[in-house]
Amino acid sequence: MNYEAFPNFKGGKGRLMGKMFYDGTCRLNLAYLEPGCSIGYHQHENNCELIYILSGEGTVNEDGVESKVKAGQVTYCEKGHWHSLTNTGSANLEIYCVVAEVR
Repeated sequence: MNYEAFPNFKGGKGRLMGKMFYDGTCRLNLAYLEPGCSIGYHQHENNCELIYILSGEGTVNEDGVESKVKAGQVTYCEKGHWHSLTNTGSANLEIYCVVAEVR
């Protein structure tokens, strides 16, 4: 699977480069954000998302509260909540995401 470019992903800056798999219920994504790029602030209305930081560093905004993230950390956005992710480092921010529908 090759990386695909997703410009201004969820209203973010720059592009998300990702390898996405979707089975109709769950979305798996191995991705990276180049320095200065972001995933826009968005709500998870019908699903939740777990993001594992593989390498790099950034800032996550969860329901309006910003915090730093780095390799080895996990962020979790529950159904109904909002979040975004920005690469604030000088290297790619590599992530592994799981988006699962909540029933």
